[in-house]
Amino acid sequence: MTSSARRSPRSIFLGPSAAVLVLAAAGFSLSDAQPSITVPTPSPEAAAYCEALHEELPKTVLELERSDPSPDSELTAGWGDGAIVLRCGVPRPAEMDDPQSQGVEADGVQWMLEEPEDSGPRFTTTYRKAYVEVTLDSTYAHDITPLASFAGPVSKTVPSKF
Repeated sequence: MTSSARRSPRSIFLGPSAAVLVLAAAGFSLSDAQPSITVPTPSPEAAAYCEALHEELPKTVLELERSDPSPDSELTAGWGDGAIVLRCGVPRPAEMDDPQSQGVEADGVQWMLEEPEDSGPRFTTTYRKAYVEVTLDSTYAHDITPLASFAGPVSKTVPSKF
């Protein structure tokens, strides 16, 4: 048997393995599973507000269809296969104590902006009885438009602290 004949079966075996590695490195999945996120563990009072919010959330945000992350929870929601992710009942971010932190207002709801180095922007409601966090992928790095989709539901279901 020649050396090229010995390599042929191995290259057939490595071909599919290499394709799987390329897909994994690119962030693709061979299943239809949604992105996985950490589910918050709020107080019972905050959880009740979050459950009410969950019922009011839109089916689409900026034409992105709702596609909730796993595990399934009334404390989380998503649109566009992870492009926009909402978590309700998150802990109060330490950055809220920083007088230099940045904030934005979207249709009457105040949000604090965080810009993690490893992802797109993250916004957390301020002055509410439950903290609602919205993470956007890097496509929305300079766009707060998605927050307008959450202003009505947040105002309706999560009372202001003041």
